[in-house]
Amino acid sequence: MTTIASNLQNVRERIARACATAGRPPDAVALLAVSKTFGPESVRDAASAGQRRFGENYIQEAVEKMALVAALGLPQPLEWHCIGPVQSNKTRLVAQHFDWVHTVDRPKTAQRLSDQRPDNLPALQVCIQVNVDGGATKAGVPAEEALALAQAVAALPRLTLRGVMSIPDPAPDEAAQLAVLLRVRQVFDTLRAQGGPGFEAVDTLSLGMTGDLEAAVRAGSTMVRVGSGIFGARHYPA
Repeated sequence: MTTIASNLQNVRERIARACATAGRPPDAVALLAVSKTFGPESVRDAASAGQRRFGENYIQEAVEKMALVAALGLPQPLEWHCIGPVQSNKTRLVAQHFDWVHTVDRPKTAQRLSDQRPDNLPALQVCIQVNVDGGATKAGVPAEEALALAQAVAALPRLTLRGVMSIPDPAPDEAAQLAVLLRVRQVFDTLRAQGGPGFEAVDTLSLGMTGDLEAAVRAGSTMVRVGSGIFGARHYPA
């Protein structure tokens, strides 16, 4: 068993234990493997161990990696999630190459993604990014503006609103993590309760990473984003 395969098994076991503690079924939480800065061979190893969902932060790097992974001839198609900032000059790449985007925080971004989504592809699956604990420079829409943004996304023809994503600041312990994560859960519950056209598919709370996975599952996360816990420590270029 490769290291990545072993790490994947360990993370899946963490998720299962966290679900059991929270009284949730083990399949209630999907695993998104965050493969940013790792090459196509790492994606191949994870895919060979049964992983199908991959998250990327750097859009240009991701698009190049997708082509290299496709050239490896994996037996099953992968699902690619954009979990990094979406600048205006990158919306076309996201719209053309990704299956999901978790980081929509402006109506303008949503409009561009809808306009640029190719007609031959299914609707782009969208989570709005919410900022519940950071300052004005941190990515994400304030909680009190989340519903209005969700309504704007829901009205666009080439997008499907799926839920909420957040990246809270690190907290010192699980109790502190949970307190912040539950604020994101409140936003998600508001969207689910909204109902109506465009809100039928809201089912995703993208919350939790390697360091706060257990607290995220307790808070109700349906998709955790794990990178270093699967692929190991990252080495960024100088």
